[in-house]
Amino acid sequence: MIDLQTTHVDCCYTENKRARESVLLIVLYTTLPIIISLSLVILVLVFLFRYRTTQNHNTMHNFDGNIAYEDILRATNNFDIRYFIGTGGYGKVYGARLPNEKTFALKKLHRLEAEDPNFDRSFRNEVRVLSNIRHKNIVKLYDFCLHNRCMFLVYEYMENGSLFCALKDDAHAVELDWSKRVSIVKGFAHALSYMHHDCTPPIVHRDISSSNILLNSKMEAFVADFGASRFLDPDSSNQTMVAGTYGYIAPGYLLLSICNNYLIIHKSFFIVALNYA
Repeated sequence: MIDLQTTHVDCCYTENKRARESVLLIVLYTTLPIIISLSLVILVLVFLFRYRTTQNHNTMHNFDGNIAYEDILRATNNFDIRYFIGTGGYGKVYGARLPNEKTFALKKLHRLEAEDPNFDRSFRNEVRVLSNIRHKNIVKLYDFCLHNRCMFLVYEYMENGSLFCALKDDAHAVELDWSKRVSIVKGFAHALSYMHHDCTPPIVHRDISSSNILLNSKMEAFVADFGASRFLDPDSSNQTMVAGTYGYIAPGYLLLSICNNYLIIHKSFFIVALNYA
């Protein structure tokens, strides 16, 4: 004998299940194309944004491979000594005025220097660090050329050279009244604070000296020369072998040949500020 009540319930359950499945299919067919379309639009927008950023960078600074390389060679007469403006921790620095009327500083490794593993490591390290940080008191790296026959960095140009040279020149030293001196100290202090506390992982410069603090036309301070810098590993003791400029290194660092990186920077900062006062 057939149980009509059970059969009716089973039929209702089957119909409800089919209805739910139909609704689910309708929702999927409706929303899935929208999700896929939105994903494609987002991917296209990301690609266009990156492409536009690259294009603007190359156009604004006129640095787009062979053309810019030729401009630099012409502007410096193939890095002639007449355009030499100083030296860094490694390499020689030249001034170049490009056809776009902008002046840049070029730090170049010459062939014999490029063959030295220490100079090569410093060059690549500086590119890596400056490509990952941005701060108003850190010298800006616009671009670089990394080739076995030619290696150079393209920086923003600093009209008043280094703090060391400014202090040695009587005319510049007179211009540096107390308000400007305090402003300069604050400037590179902000840069160091940014590297230590706002960067992930933190960065230590390891060679803070008056030669590595540059001044622009407004006598604003910019930290430069990151060849000896390093990223800190939060899981290590962050101790390092001797690096830096003698006269700015903590005495304990020289005696022990190994020291905490933050101690190095704090001592160097204190020595620069004390000499500057």
